[in-house]
Amino acid sequence: MIKECPACTGPMRLSEETGQMICDYCGTKITLPGVNRPAPEPTVSPAPIAKEEVFDPFDESRLWIATGKERVYLVTKMINRHGLVAGATGTGKTVTTKVLAEALSSIGVPVFMSDIKGDVSGLCKAGEPNSKVEERVQSMGIPNFSYSAYPTRFFDIFGRNGVPVRTTISGMGPLLISRILGLNETQTGILHIVFKIADDSGMLLLDLKDLRSMVQFVGENSREFTLQYGNITTQSIGAIQRSILTLTSSGGEEFFGEPALDIRDWLACDSNGRGYINIMDCVTLFQSPLLYSTFLLWMLSELYEVLPEVGDPEKPKMVFFFDEAHLLFTDAPKALLQKIEQVVRLIRSKGVGIFFITHSPADIPDVVMSQLGNKIQHALRAYTPKEQKGVRAAAASYRPNPEFNSETVLGELSTGEALISVLDEKGAPRIVQRAFLLPPHSYMGVAEPHLIAELTRNSLLYSKYGQAIDRESAFEILQRQKQQQQSLLAQQQQLKQQATQAKAKPAPRGSSPVDKVVNSAMSQVGRDVGRSLARGLLGNIIKK
Repeated sequence: MIKECPACTGPMRLSEETGQMICDYCGTKITLPGVNRPAPEPTVSPAPIAKEEVFDPFDESRLWIATGKERVYLVTKMINRHGLVAGATGTGKTVTTKVLAEALSSIGVPVFMSDIKGDVSGLCKAGEPNSKVEERVQSMGIPNFSYSAYPTRFFDIFGRNGVPVRTTISGMGPLLISRILGLNETQTGILHIVFKIADDSGMLLLDLKDLRSMVQFVGENSREFTLQYGNITTQSIGAIQRSILTLTSSGGEEFFGEPALDIRDWLACDSNGRGYINIMDCVTLFQSPLLYSTFLLWMLSELYEVLPEVGDPEKPKMVFFFDEAHLLFTDAPKALLQKIEQVVRLIRSKGVGIFFITHSPADIPDVVMSQLGNKIQHALRAYTPKEQKGVRAAAASYRPNPEFNSETVLGELSTGEALISVLDEKGAPRIVQRAFLLPPHSYMGVAEPHLIAELTRNSLLYSKYGQAIDRESAFEILQRQKQQQQSLLAQQQQLKQQATQAKAKPAPRGSSPVDKVVNSAMSQVGRDVGRSLARGLLGNIIKK
C-alpha cells in the first residue's frame, strides 16, 4: 500500500469509489493493480504542486518558512544580507523568530536570541499537541511534522537564569561605555582621554572600580595630562563619577569583570550537527533599555572584530536576532549611528546575519534599513496620521504584487500572517507574498526554571564562566601607588620634624620623595606608548 505521495510526499488515502490512492495535498492519483472500478464523473482536482515547490527536507540551500498562495523560502546564502521582523504587539513576531531559529539550527547554523519576555526559552523542549498548530499543519500540507526540542544554551548577565556573561570595561571601549553612562559629548571626550591614558600605560580596566579609580587618578593629575591629551575639566570628571556611581547602584558591578565572554564560544553545534541556539535572558536587563541595547551592540561588534572574512558563504556562520531593535537607535548620537551602520554593512562579509525585530520599519534608520534584504512584516495598526504614513512607507518598500494592495493588506493581516519579501539566489528582492508562517516544532510557552537551571549546570561553558575572578588591574596598581605616596609623605613629615628639632641646614633643592612617586606614576602612565592596545570599529579591544 502506497503511503506517501511521490509528488509532494504528502499522505495518500484510498478512495472507496474509484479504488485509487489519492493525495489530499496535491491531488495526485495512483491506480492500484488488480482494482477495476468504473471511473467517476470527471471532477476538477486541485492543480498539482509544481516541481520546484516539492519540499526537500534535506535541501539546505533554502528554508521553507511560510505558505500563502505558494510556499515561501528563505535562500540560505542570502541570510547574511540581514533581515527585519516587524509588526504590532501580539501579531506573531516572537513565534516567527522561533520558526527562523529552528530552521537555522536544523541546518547547523548557531543562533543568538535575546529573550525579553521569557517566552523564547520554550525552544529547549518539544512542543505539545495543539489544535491550532495541527490545523496549521494540515492547511499548509507540512509532511512528517513532529514536535521536537532544539539544542539550547542559556545566558544571563546577572548569572541567575543562565551562564554568567561578563565583559571588561577596557574590552567594551569608551564609545559604548559613554552610551551606558549617558554622557554628553564633552564628557565622552574626557572618557576617551581616560581610556587612552589607561591603554598607553597597559593598565586594564576590568570592572567599575578600575574605571572609578582611573577617572579619579586622571582628575587629580589633570594638569600633567592636559598638554599631552587635551583639556580635562573638574566638572566633567565629577559628572563621569556620578554616572559610574549610578550604574554601580543599579547592578553594573555584576556584569563588568572576568572571565570575559569569548564570543567564539557561541559558534558551536551539538553532536547531531545542529547549531546551538544561544538565548540571553534579558527580562531583568531590559528594565534598563540603554544598557540592554548597548550590551547587544557590543556583542555584534565583538563578532565583527573576532571573525575572519569569508565573503558570501553558502550558509551563515551565525545569525543574530536583535529584539526591540528600536532601542538601539533611540537618542543615539550621530557618531554612534554611523558606527552601527558600518558594523551592519561590513559584518555581512564575516558570514553573520542580523535580524532586527521591532514594531514598525520606521523604527530603523534608512541607512540601516537599506541593508536589510529579507523582510517579514506582520500587521501594523494605524490610528494616527503618523502611523498611517508609516504604513504607506512600509508598503512602498516592497516589490509590488499585482494580486493585492500591500498598504491595505497590512491592516488586515491576522495573527501569524505576514507580508514577506525575501531575496532570490541572485540577491534580487522577490515579489512580496501574503503568507502564514509555519508553526514552531518546539514548546510555545515558557520553559520551567528547573529545566533552564539543569541545562545551565550541564553546560561546558558554565565551568568556564561560572566563577568570577578579580586579578590585578588599574584599581590595585593605583591603590599601591597611593599607599606608597602616603608612606613617603609620612616619612617626609617625620624628616621635617627631625630637621626642625635639630635645627639642621635646609637640604639642597631637588626632587622630594613625593615628587618621585608622582613622577614615577606619570612615567608609567604617560610614556609606555609602545604597549598601547589596539581597538576596533566601536572602540572594543581587538582580541588576537
